[in-house]
Amino acid sequence: MEILIEDPITTCLSPSVYDMICKLGFEARENCHISSIVTQNGEVCWTTITDCVVYTESAQGLDYGGSVRLLGPVCQAVHLHLSSLTKGQFETRYSPGLQWTGVPELFPEMFDALGSLQSLAISLSLMKLTSCLERALADVYLLIGKECPFLLRDLIASEELAQVFGQSVMDVLKVFVGSPCGLNLRNVLWHGFAAPQEIPPKYCSMMILLTAGLGQLLKGYLQQTKFTLAHRPFITLTSLEDLIVFPDVTYEVLSVLEEVMKKSTFILKIMLPYWEVALINFKSNRFADCAILLLVQLETGLRKVFATVNKCPKRLLTAESTALYTTFDEILAKHLNDGKINQLPLFLGEPAMEFLWDFLNHQEGPRLRDRLSHGEISLPEFPKEAANQLLAFSFVLLLRFIDEDLLSVFKQEKAAVRALVSVAEAYGARCHPVSQLKKQVLSCERSIGVWPLLPLPEGSEREAQRSEGNSEINACRSLITEIVAELCHHVPETHRVPHDSEHLPPENVTTAAGDRDRVGGCGRCAGHGGPATIGPRDSRSALQVAPAAP
Repeated sequence: MEILIEDPITTCLSPSVYDMICKLGFEARENCHISSIVTQNGEVCWTTITDCVVYTESAQGLDYGGSVRLLGPVCQAVHLHLSSLTKGQFETRYSPGLQWTGVPELFPEMFDALGSLQSLAISLSLMKLTSCLERALADVYLLIGKECPFLLRDLIASEELAQVFGQSVMDVLKVFVGSPCGLNLRNVLWHGFAAPQEIPPKYCSMMILLTAGLGQLLKGYLQQTKFTLAHRPFITLTSLEDLIVFPDVTYEVLSVLEEVMKKSTFILKIMLPYWEVALINFKSNRFADCAILLLVQLETGLRKVFATVNKCPKRLLTAESTALYTTFDEILAKHLNDGKINQLPLFLGEPAMEFLWDFLNHQEGPRLRDRLSHGEISLPEFPKEAANQLLAFSFVLLLRFIDEDLLSVFKQEKAAVRALVSVAEAYGARCHPVSQLKKQVLSCERSIGVWPLLPLPEGSEREAQRSEGNSEINACRSLITEIVAELCHHVPETHRVPHDSEHLPPENVTTAAGDRDRVGGCGRCAGHGGPATIGPRDSRSALQVAPAAP
């Protein structure tokens, strides 16, 4: 059990970022009539919006602060306009312009969130909007480009999108979501820096209108070029069964979790509403919404622990545009930027770190945060199993930051709590390349076990003669010997071919090493001067055994 000192934190936004988001857009008081921004039919008047973007004196960059000031009244007018519409009116005017996103069904939900006046629902809507916008912009990019940028800011800055929508329009997007110098709404929300009440609702309204306006511009471009926009299919999370270690979260556990959330120092008090709504969404079978909120707040809480154990309290705040944000990448890294050892992995322990790496980072894992934040997963089809694992892990993590006496009570009185804690303490990596290789070795053992004898390929003797004295073969010999010797321990006695493991027949070595791409542990065969490592994608082909002969 670990207890963090509970600081009276009122915001995770640095002063300049707080001013940019919460103040600058409210300084200009002049009224902006909605008729100059959008027509009765819902057509966006882009000139009114782009005229608000201010450039530096050198005309080589944007004046983000000045642009936000001028755009403030425009955003307010748009927000009042959308608030005055019925849901039917909204869909009639704007649904046609939102079809290009591939997920137009999300926007009526966002409209409802705006009408609810619930700040957290609006923040969640903005997170989902920026993820689907990024996905759709990438699809547009691929109309004329080949390798799509991974980051939204690079996508918005691309010449390809400027060619489709116009540079002035892309500059508007830069102000809202495309630069850490601007509002930077996407990153501030997805990395867990913004408390619910810190995101003005008018920016969510403006982003909805901008998205519809982009759809209108795209329609004209497609008509002119005769291109057809194709949406890439969503990614389906597969092999989740290997990651399901926690039992289902029961209502008994949920009731305990509701109490633990209020007492755990892992949670910043200003962020508690995110956790509460995450539980509501889980109970309502809205598993994607639950997962989004949990992932965002896991990053917030772990950033707090990171800042505490590494004695760098200022890293809890958002960075300025000239410095790095403290995000999952750095929080989970072995070393800090200055080369010192990151104390967080030592503090959390190996089981917790392995879980986080499996679910968030390893290429062979589901990489839930990346795929949700970049719009790669269909939200309605997000699996309950994944949300359940995240929720169970989060629960156990919160328990580590409550009073010891209370923790003892929960463990003594609640068998379900004890079960979850036991599973968490015994967790081992499942998506690490070494773990993937172990699975392949076991698969090899099962395949070899049903062979009557291990046949040699035709011409192996001639190949063996040519290989004599080959330094690459010799370099691989010890590795192959160890693997075969280990496999032989698992082969039934009746299936074994007697051999001396210290003197493996050269034809076996030749057969195994002939295809160098299948050997992942030999430095020379891998083309390196030193010991080779098996990367996330290399491990798939590190060992391959043909199926048993019929």
